[in-house]
Formats: sequence, C-alpha cells, structure tokens
Amino acid sequence: MAEFKRRTLLLSSGKQIRLFGNSLAIGRSLEIGEGSAPNIFYFMEEQPDSKLPAGVSNPHRLTPEEVAELADYNIQLWMDLKENIRRYGLASPKIFNQEAVR
Repeated sequence: MAEFKRRTLLLSSGKQIRLFGNSLAIGRSLEIGEGSAPNIFYFMEEQPDSKLPAGVSNPHRLTPEEVAELADYNIQLWMDLKENIRRYGLASPKIFNQEAVR
C-alpha cells in the first residue's frame, strides 16, 4: 500500500514520487494532483512565538456529518477512477469524467 513520508509518496512497486505539498487530491474529472492548500479542515500546529496550542481549524464550521459526507464524496471519486481504469485501461481518455474536464 502507498504511504507518505517526508513529502514523498512511496508506492509498493518501489517508485517514489516527490511532492511539494503534503496531500493528493482528486477532482470531479477524476484527474489526480497535489492538494496543497489545507483550507477546509486541517491541523493547526502550535505556534512557538504565541500561546496558541495545537488544534483543529474548521473555518466553515463543518459538522461531523458534513466531514463524513466530504470523505464519502472523495472515496466515491477514487472508486470511480479505479473502476474506469479496470474498464478502459490506463491509456484511454475514457478514464476521465469528460464533462468535468470542460
């Protein structure tokens, strides 16, 4: 199984992909990229020059149910990508959600 270590995506094949950010993202088009802006729900590190402790930032005031809904949405996109790769192979543009690309 793939894992992240020090901004590197390590694949079980041995391939290593160096990333600039700390996450992967998938869009409605099923294209994959780096999700480098944690601005919806994220960990805030303790600031050494202030008295603010580490915590959770939730600027949109999402409920637990809404965070679960976001997770389900992203899981479904990844599952759709896997199914399309099984169906069409890696070289076919049919993998992607063409309506979302436009």
